[in-house]
Amino acid sequence: MGLLGGIARTAVVAGTATAVSNNVSRRQSARWADQQAQQEPQQYQAAPPAIPAQADDMDARIEQLEKLAQLRDQGILTDAEFQSQKQQLLT
Repeated sequence: MGLLGGIARTAVVAGTATAVSNNVSRRQSARWADQQAQQEPQQYQAAPPAIPAQADDMDARIEQLEKLAQLRDQGILTDAEFQSQKQQLLT
C-alpha cells in the first residue's frame, strides 16, 4: 500500500470516528433534554393554598381571595382552579 492508500484509510477512519462521535453526542443531548423536560413540570407544580372551609371573619376571606388572585396572576393557578377555590371560600 502506498502513501496515498495510507492517507485515504486514515481519512476514512477519522471520518467514521467523527460521525459516530457526533451521533452519540446528539443522542445523549436528546436524552438529557427529555429528562429535563420531564423534571421541569414537577419542580414548578405548587399545591393549592389551604383555604378554610367556613371563614367567620370577612377580612380573612378577602385576604385569602387576594392571595388566590396573586397566585392566578403569577400563573401558579389556572383560572378554573382560581374559580373553584373562590367558590369554596365563599360558600
